[in-house]
Amino acid sequence: MGNREDLMAGAKRCLYEKGYGRTTARDIASASGVSLAAIGYHFGSKDALLNAAMIEAIGELGQGLGAVVVAANQSSDDPEERFAAAWEGLKGVFAEHRGLWAAQFEALAQAGHEPELAQALAEAQKEGRLGLAALFQGLPEVPDTEEELARGTFYQILLAGYVAQWLAAPELVPSGQEFLRGLRLVSGSVLGATAG
Repeated sequence: MGNREDLMAGAKRCLYEKGYGRTTARDIASASGVSLAAIGYHFGSKDALLNAAMIEAIGELGQGLGAVVVAANQSSDDPEERFAAAWEGLKGVFAEHRGLWAAQFEALAQAGHEPELAQALAEAQKEGRLGLAALFQGLPEVPDTEEELARGTFYQILLAGYVAQWLAAPELVPSGQEFLRGLRLVSGSVLGATAG
């Protein structure tokens, strides 16, 4: 790897281990084995490097999410069983990537004060929503339509809430079956008898 790649790998390691707000340029240089000056040369600033590392790490995390949802989609012909299996399986992804999930929440809290970070996160939203819409439908991709964006937004909100609960108290996170029961109850009260 070259210095740029080493810096990116070091920044991602720092996101997992130290979080977004506590990572310094010196931490990244140490983790990557590259000089402090290389950060400015390759990325312009520590913040620009951390933002790029965050987006790249979220993409890698998406692959882990995808593997779990694909396995759930292949586990049964029953859509309710697949839904419950997906959310149950995601707990393993939460545990494996705990540091990155926490860093994302830190970054979201900082985004209001850092326009570059806010822009980087906003640019990733649409792609993330379409990716989630495809995943949960068992499709390789979906068209960029209002319907698919709405579907993806719903899954994104569920995922963010589920992760927040898991970060706060993993032992209290509902099982996939409990998650499905909640969906049925909410759907029934909002949509009435058509939710079944």
